[in-house]
Amino acid sequence: MIYMRTVLYLAVCLALAGCGNTSSETDSATTADSQRSESESSYRVYITNESSGDVSIIDPATHEVVATVSLGKRPRGIHASPDRQTIYVALSGSPIAPPGVDEDSLPPPDRSADGIGVFDIKQNKVVKVLTSGSDPEEFDLSKDGRLIYVSNEDIGAASIIDISAGKVLHSVQVGGEPEGVTTSPDGKFVYVTSENDGTVAVIDTASGKVIKTFPVGARPRDVAFLPDGSKAYVTRENDAAVGVIDARKHEQTHTIALGAAELKPMAVTLSPDAKTAYVSTGRGKKVVVIDTATDKITGSFEVGERPWGIGVSPDGKFLYTANGPSNDVSVVDLATQTVIKKIKVGDRPWGVMVLER
Repeated sequence: MIYMRTVLYLAVCLALAGCGNTSSETDSATTADSQRSESESSYRVYITNESSGDVSIIDPATHEVVATVSLGKRPRGIHASPDRQTIYVALSGSPIAPPGVDEDSLPPPDRSADGIGVFDIKQNKVVKVLTSGSDPEEFDLSKDGRLIYVSNEDIGAASIIDISAGKVLHSVQVGGEPEGVTTSPDGKFVYVTSENDGTVAVIDTASGKVIKTFPVGARPRDVAFLPDGSKAYVTRENDAAVGVIDARKHEQTHTIALGAAELKPMAVTLSPDAKTAYVSTGRGKKVVVIDTATDKITGSFEVGERPWGIGVSPDGKFLYTANGPSNDVSVVDLATQTVIKKIKVGDRPWGVMVLER
């Protein structure tokens, strides 16, 4: 519509033979070009901003923020429904507690703010908040999209939410300070990492019970499965290492050392063909590249200040990292493994989700 108005306006001006190229015309044409680029994009990048309480939506055609939408307090984990029409976001009323801070000195938590925000993509807003248990940080969905498994960081539990009923069915103990939550490709199991205990709890989705807990190392953060479900990777922040898990036996088989103590692995994601694992390293400022066939490190590249959340485009050409301290997102050209742009977003970007349209 904007484009048509611009064309009509130019036509009238030319007919009157007195029209110059004003800045308003240029702005209108630019807007129209931007809208056409948006319509042609095959995906969107969603960034949760923990401190500003909103989500930044990035158009990959221009690598610009096209919208910023309020979510609620302290949004972190972000995932989409199987039909890609709904986005779920973990919201928490617990105050941010950086490493080394005495938690007794912090203000009391606002438990009314805890929940899983339900964001309708067409309406571009949060339409409701699901009860989630206290202090949700990360979560994943069941394969049919009916349940959410969420880590409740402050009580050492994982809550299982029925989305349609909007309530917690029950909770299971999974270890101190649970964080990463990932559903296996076949949907039969959910892995939950425990930062305090250095373990992974395995929830059987049929029974909703923990069937096994196994050690992995110091401060495990995130888990990513290979598509065939045979293997998984778990980031171990305080070991500067990535653990390799036999996902059929539910046990760690070996360790990939990142080689430098300052490389603190946080999030892990796979390339679309699953041949490569990318690991963000927080204070290490880098992304480490792992060949999933050999479990060997093939390289690394610097992306920005304390990269946390990470995502790869569906075509495998670009990688996005949320850089918390600098309030920006790095766009990496994976062909050259170089940052081609940094996009300003909200305060303290945390999660990254790449969603095909």
